[in-house]
Amino acid sequence: MHEYTIHAPTQGLKDDFEDMKGRGLDIAVWRINISCSWMDKALSHVVEDILASYDRVGGMNNTDAYSLPSKRAVGGICEDMLQILFPGFHDEEAIHKRSLPVLTRHRVSSVMERLEEQVRQSMHLCDDARRRAQSLSLPKFFETLPEVREILHTDIEAAYEGDPAAMNREEIILSYPFIEAIAIQRIANRLHRSGVPIIPRMMTEWAHGRTGIDIHPGASIGSHFFIDHGTGVVVGETSVIGEHVKMYQGVALIGRSLSGGQSLRGVRRHPTIEDHVTIYAGTTIMGAETVIGAHSTIGANVFLTHSVPPYSLVFYEEKQLRILDKRKRQGEQELEWSI
Repeated sequence: MHEYTIHAPTQGLKDDFEDMKGRGLDIAVWRINISCSWMDKALSHVVEDILASYDRVGGMNNTDAYSLPSKRAVGGICEDMLQILFPGFHDEEAIHKRSLPVLTRHRVSSVMERLEEQVRQSMHLCDDARRRAQSLSLPKFFETLPEVREILHTDIEAAYEGDPAAMNREEIILSYPFIEAIAIQRIANRLHRSGVPIIPRMMTEWAHGRTGIDIHPGASIGSHFFIDHGTGVVVGETSVIGEHVKMYQGVALIGRSLSGGQSLRGVRRHPTIEDHVTIYAGTTIMGAETVIGAHSTIGANVFLTHSVPPYSLVFYEEKQLRILDKRKRQGEQELEWSI
């Protein structure tokens, strides 16, 4: 590493400075020139150190060997996918119906071309057999988009029926973060099942960054799915979620242990949630053996590591909660809280 010290001007520079003042010249320009000279030298050293770290540590995507997918390009594909799924809702202006056929054709064609390029780059992470098989599966993905829209309609309906704060269905598409998260996940899930590497995870992480909702593309999710509020929800790779399931913020469907590391790849690790289950805020459900029976309700802040039968009501009873009258405690030592 290099250390840089900026010294005061030399006597010669001071004389130049006084001369410029006497002639009424622009002192600011003189100062900028001196500053730029110092900055150029410092910048050269910084760039050299960064370039050396590229050789030393790696972690660079470049075309010298092969090019990996682009996060920015995949994010753009996600944006355009949302425009295809919800035309007019992700545009700056409403779309005239007469222009919809031409616009949709253009958007689908553009996404096809760009997604094909990103998938091609992702194939560098596969063996040769998967690369050959992949060329047959990608076109089928685009044929599923009408089906995805149909399922998303059930998710919107579940949100409208399940949230008294929803004024109309349009509000849900425009403002509910979960609808973006589940829309991208349902698309990514189809790519994931087709064997496309990396791209599905990049897509759901793009949605995670926008919404705070982390749903792995491998998770299997039925129709009429609703996440209310949504922040902090985590749904792991091998989770199975039935139809008409409602979750609140902070719910986590996670694996029992990560100590197995790569030896657990491809193994079921996450729970199963059957149909018509409601899971309230802050609850964690853990393990592949854990099945939440249909029509069950899991209360807030529950930690479950075992199955419960259908029609169960699961909650913690309050045992240590105390409510005191502060006015009757004058003279006693007050508890101090700071956040």
